[in-house]
Amino acid sequence: MEKKTPLYDTHVDLKATMVPFAGYLMPVQYPQGILFEHRSVREKAGLFDVSHMGELFLSGKDALRNLNALVSNDFTDLAIGKIRYGVLVRKDGTAVDDLLVYRLSEEDYWIVVNASNTDKDFEYFTNHLFGGAVIHNESDEWGQLALQGPHSEKILRKLTDQIPEAYYSFLPEVELNGMITLISRTGYTGEDGFEIYCKAEDTVRLWNLLLKVGEDDGLVPCGLGARDTLRLEAAMPLYGHELNDQTTPLEAGLKMFTKLDKKEFIAQEALSAPVLKRRIGLTLIDRGIAREHCPILFNGEVVGEVSSGTMSPTLGQAIAMGYIRADLFSETEFVIDVRGRLLKAQRTKMPFYKK
Repeated sequence: MEKKTPLYDTHVDLKATMVPFAGYLMPVQYPQGILFEHRSVREKAGLFDVSHMGELFLSGKDALRNLNALVSNDFTDLAIGKIRYGVLVRKDGTAVDDLLVYRLSEEDYWIVVNASNTDKDFEYFTNHLFGGAVIHNESDEWGQLALQGPHSEKILRKLTDQIPEAYYSFLPEVELNGMITLISRTGYTGEDGFEIYCKAEDTVRLWNLLLKVGEDDGLVPCGLGARDTLRLEAAMPLYGHELNDQTTPLEAGLKMFTKLDKKEFIAQEALSAPVLKRRIGLTLIDRGIAREHCPILFNGEVVGEVSSGTMSPTLGQAIAMGYIRADLFSETEFVIDVRGRLLKAQRTKMPFYKK
């Protein structure tokens, strides 16, 4: 039985197409369609319900040591009010999940994780914690909205002057029309924008407030379909596609978020070994769309597979991300098998789109 976010009835009232996703019933699109929603975010603004995401609270005198031991990045110099991306890893280097770490105080961290992995992540942290550190799953207490697009700041400033100025920074107690929120300058679309956390019981009120004040600036509700095409254009990995139980952050091209010189890092030895596969971006030359699991060929031999693919609304081209053998990483010409059709594809620098 799928769960429902606090906005489920609101989505139904807006005539959204609801689908099961990550254990929840979520809107994939609204009546005007994915293409309209995608372009609204690129040109104006879009509002996403991301209340299905998980929130874990890690605290204690050894909270930092635990983060540095279990997550790929180094959080030693993460300032209070700042956010850092990382990958939760096993001893063999494979990804448990990718996540964002918010530093609330000297000993308190907020960890935002993928919805489908919340229970798994909580259990993994719990089973591996050491010293003076405790972790709590606060996911049911929070609603989360993503306000994304070039008009996002203008819209938010109609409600408050407390705006996080720097990318990957946050303000923890911002009042929006009587509601206490946490606002971070983060997103999953490749555009400027904010993720706004509120008490679960305030989610519907906050959603309606934002849509009302943003109406004149083109703000529209957006679903999972546009969220996926937007993040794919920005070449952002999605757990279950670019990251999974068989993939390491280095194979996924996340070297800048992987620090191997940490004393207690659980995967230091495993991630010091050469990688066997690499993530690449591809633009299709022949007509067609490559989808997940389509084989990637080089000189007639299968050398990998597509992890995500779509027709890019912004670029007007079919794009894909996928994995190939590491020894072919410098090659530029590949073929993708799309249901028996062999389509030429060109290696493309990621991200495909950059604002």
